[in-house]
Amino acid sequence: MTIAVDEVVQILHPANSDDLISEQDFAIDDRLPYWADLWPASVVLARFLRKLRGDGRMLLELGCGSGVVATAAARAGFAVTATDYYADSPRFARLNTWRNAQVDITATCADWNSWPADLRNYDLIVASDVLYEQRNAPLIARVMAQSLSEAGEGWIADPGRVGSAGFRDWCFSHALNCETVTKVQIEAGAHVHNISLYRITR
Repeated sequence: MTIAVDEVVQILHPANSDDLISEQDFAIDDRLPYWADLWPASVVLARFLRKLRGDGRMLLELGCGSGVVATAAARAGFAVTATDYYADSPRFARLNTWRNAQVDITATCADWNSWPADLRNYDLIVASDVLYEQRNAPLIARVMAQSLSEAGEGWIADPGRVGSAGFRDWCFSHALNCETVTKVQIEAGAHVHNISLYRITR
């Protein structure tokens, strides 16, 4: 798929995410292959990151999907670590970032429920459309608290998912501030999506 971020990028991703649904995975933890879809929030976040100067700063992405955001971050000059719960997702993110930015990022599996101890002290932590379930809000807030550097920032692009309602309170419980910086409209197909950008700091 071709996406206009700043320059045009070519993103390889599965043609139909429904084909990837596994009854076995769903029975274990309600897992669905959300990573394989290209969400409007990821395009908004990618465009935001391309306006920044990475200057080699360390950036961690939560839920990297096929690599739209990772590609934009690499092009902006960030040192990118892309993570996702699904094993195939980081592989696609790494491939797409190399294809579009000629940068070999770090890409790995990571579970918000048992967050790896070595993912620490990032200057930026970013995520798009990760608050699609209420149970995700406390997990994302905890990961932010564990992995942000002392002066780091988190940025989340959210289209008004159910988990966003309590996310600010969960951040506060981990001594984090969360503010809505802006709202962006984006067209995707026949729909117009309203995407909020949240900034998280200590």
